[in-house]
Amino acid sequence: MEILAFGVQADEKPLIERAFADHHEVRGLDVFLNEDTAPIAAGHEIISTSVNCDLGARVLADLAAGGTRMVAQRSTGFNNIDLDVAERLGLTVARVSSYSPYSVAEFAWTLAMAVNRRVVRASTRTRDFDFRLDGLMGRDLHGRTAGVLGTGRIGEAFTRIAHGFGMRLLGWDVTENPACRDLGMTYVPKEQLLAESDLITLHVPLLPATRHLIDADALKTMRDDAILVNSSRGGLIDTAALVAELREGRFTGVGLDVYEAEAGLFFLDRSLEAVDDDTLARLVTFPNVLVTSHQAYYTVDAVGQIVRTTVDNVLDYTAGRRSGNVLVPRS
Repeated sequence: MEILAFGVQADEKPLIERAFADHHEVRGLDVFLNEDTAPIAAGHEIISTSVNCDLGARVLADLAAGGTRMVAQRSTGFNNIDLDVAERLGLTVARVSSYSPYSVAEFAWTLAMAVNRRVVRASTRTRDFDFRLDGLMGRDLHGRTAGVLGTGRIGEAFTRIAHGFGMRLLGWDVTENPACRDLGMTYVPKEQLLAESDLITLHVPLLPATRHLIDADALKTMRDDAILVNSSRGGLIDTAALVAELREGRFTGVGLDVYEAEAGLFFLDRSLEAVDDDTLARLVTFPNVLVTSHQAYYTVDAVGQIVRTTVDNVLDYTAGRRSGNVLVPRS
């Protein structure tokens, strides 16, 4: 059986091919699944998708009509999939429920340190042999307060690093993590965390209840000199409201690895095109903002785990087994 994989990055392709080598043929495509590319999947019982693929109602209907019966998503998030429609169409949907939390937690810290110590500005200057220190002053994080919104596996990994920095730890989640409490974390209401934290990081899933978790009111609650990092999902932040606050000169730094309208932009080369997203265009002009292209998970360790789990999900489907990774079971 040939499996069609959409949205495969160049570094990811050999990992996928090796992982499937002893089981099924796999054809990796660098294009993302959407209404225009869905016809490519015709005749393929199993396809694999990435988080920026569009699996809305129309795409799912096209897939089902073309003979697809199983979607193996290569990510933890699945907000891009209409699960109700998939169930009505009889499509099995599985995801990667977990992978290395260190990849994302470490990258969140990379963003935090980069904006705090003005690393991008400093690097740009030294390339021009400008070695002045004007405007490059950062702050010690030791002794300051880290606010962690979402203290699951990734939030815990971030917290352990913050503990190593000697920071005061505040947490917010629907369920408290005993490991974080053992590190000295105090769980507080979201508003208190935002008001007291010097560094705020987001590690919660994107659900209807968490969309724009950081909205205009939340942003106004934050300290003017706070650092905000999001390496989870773009929709957690109201980006237009964030831009409005940045225009007022607020925040020491903002590090974003995700963006709420990233589909059709991230993972693609748009450097020779006019990008019509005015919000993103304005966002990247602020000197205290660093935007990266959803790469926090992108380590050989994490991607290797993602690919191996995807193979297991496919093998479970073909064998009629069901694991905890299944979002919509086989009908």
